[in-house]
Amino acid sequence: MIELANKLVIILASGGLDSSTVAGLAKENGARIIGLSFDYGQRHKKELSAAQEIANHLHFEELKIIKLDLSQWGGSSLTDYTQNIPTHGVDKNIIPNTYVPGRNTIFISIALSYAEAINADIIGLGVNALDYSGYPDCRPDYIYQFQKLANLSNKRGRENKPIQLWAPLLSLNKEEIMEMAYENKVPIEMTWSCYAGGLEPCKICDSCRIRERAFTNWAKRYKK
Repeated sequence: MIELANKLVIILASGGLDSSTVAGLAKENGARIIGLSFDYGQRHKKELSAAQEIANHLHFEELKIIKLDLSQWGGSSLTDYTQNIPTHGVDKNIIPNTYVPGRNTIFISIALSYAEAINADIIGLGVNALDYSGYPDCRPDYIYQFQKLANLSNKRGRENKPIQLWAPLLSLNKEEIMEMAYENKVPIEMTWSCYAGGLEPCKICDSCRIRERAFTNWAKRYKK
């Protein structure tokens, strides 16, 4: 566990369970938090209001919402309404069409710029390699290599004061993330996972079903 007490931490805050759990963990360990969310043309914009609710609940110092429209070129069912959101279950050998080309690379790059500008020490990421996506930009080798790039690409890194990419959920499954959220006082009911774009969870997209299954299993095993 990295030292978080009194550190200024930027959380990439999607409003989902994973990023909210990272925020809760940072808060419980004494960090000062600034949230960074993105309105990138995603169909599930409800996640932005969820991010604001989480920010208010966990007393972020600020939540910035950056607008950049990745739907202009699509390439994902999250940004292209002509593609269907997956509902057929996860195939571990196929990266699903909910993968947004370059999304995390863009988001982390912006977060690094912001962190350097305000002298933040840590960027908290809710990326997770195990449970759902298999996304190329949610894997340990990606985070490791991006850290190396971050150390070379800015003034702080070159002066041996690198900004640290912190991904504490990287190797956890969804039930373990549920437990960590509970232990760190994250309001799970405020988080948003559905990709379908409605005002209520669709309960049939893969993201909804994985969340519901994990919550049910976790509640049976852990909930007091």
